[in-house]
Amino acid sequence: MNITFKLYASLTQYLPPEVQRVNQMPLEVSPEASIADIVAPFNMPPKLLHLVLVNGVFIPPEERASRRLAEGDVLAIWPPIAGG
Repeated sequence: MNITFKLYASLTQYLPPEVQRVNQMPLEVSPEASIADIVAPFNMPPKLLHLVLVNGVFIPPEERASRRLAEGDVLAIWPPIAGG
């Protein structure tokens, strides 16, 4: 099945170079794949996966190893961001 995979801020460096500027890419994944399975090949440190959203809905860390996606879903991830 196909999803849209988006990485923001410093995480864009983990995307293939040809899509880093637009910060997203189509991704073919197994229907059985969890969020954790989907992000594993990108080798991002787990502590950087701060805000994980599926179709704009926050997925807490304890659900990421079991949460599955559906055709057309958008998986978006932000690192921790400091500010004031």
